Amino acid sequence: MIETKHLSKQFVGRMAVDDVSFSLKRGEIVGFLGPNGAGKTTTMRMITGYLPASQGSVQVAGYDIFKDSLKARREIGYMPESVPLYEDMRVKEYLTFRAKLKGLRGSGVSENVNRVIELCTLGEVRGKLIGVLSKGFRQRVGLADALVHKPALLILDEPTNGLDPNQTRQVRGIIGSLGSEHTILLSTHLLSEVEMMCSRVIIIDRGKVKADNTPENLIQEFRASGALRLEIKADAEKAQKQIAAVPGVRRVMREELPDGWSLFQLKLDPGADVREPLAALVAKNQWPMRELSLRGVTLEEVFVELTQRQG
Repeated sequence: MIETKHLSKQFVGRMAVDDVSFSLKRGEIVGFLGPNGAGKTTTMRMITGYLPASQGSVQVAGYDIFKDSLKARREIGYMPESVPLYEDMRVKEYLTFRAKLKGLRGSGVSENVNRVIELCTLGEVRGKLIGVLSKGFRQRVGLADALVHKPALLILDEPTNGLDPNQTRQVRGIIGSLGSEHTILLSTHLLSEVEMMCSRVIIIDRGKVKADNTPENLIQEFRASGALRLEIKADAEKAQKQIAAVPGVRRVMREELPDGWSLFQLKLDPGADVREPLAALVAKNQWPMRELSLRGVTLEEVFVELTQRQG
């Protein structure tokens, strides 16, 4: 459905996107993640043809976005982070206008407009001015605009940005229902959103792809980021040295708590479970203990570990 090869974009003095390659299959919902300034939005703008590439190629549904731009764009629905809407137009009027701009004609215009109004639950505001709508309804109008011409590829840049929890849930529900008919590239800072909706994750940092896998595989690969929490009352400095010497412990972080208690958070080697030797160490030293628990790695921790690495 979409294939990028060696995609790069250089601005004056910096490389915003550096040799990015990935592909999306029909029907996939893929999370596109990265910290601010990582190159996500620049990459999406090149994929949609809004921005020319310095190097590389993008194919959408078999069309080259740079050489056969009009045909490729007909296959793309793009919802930018800040949705540009005409506030003095009514919802149905605006969507009708946008459908015609995208090449729909005759009965296809009203059919598709009514379809996306129903799909995006805009029925109650279809006759209202866009300027008076809440943020949640405006986001749904932007999503309906992206969908009105039945694109094969849907690119969504922070679609739930600024929404309250109820509005976020509504938009997520709509996006989740689209996966059977559309390939979706979803950019968001909400990693819980990615875990709920995406079958695959692409993480980009400093313009380069750092990971491309399922959330489950990424978590398994980086399970060393799992942490063990140990809360004891002891000479904190001496205890930290003994804990760090336990086989399987990669790193120990210490936090001083009131009344002489200390919290130790341990980063572990892959597959390590050191609860038993730690319990023995605590018993040997007769340290009072009130917590010993193993916590698995989260997608958020994978993201942080990947994007904080140098190089």
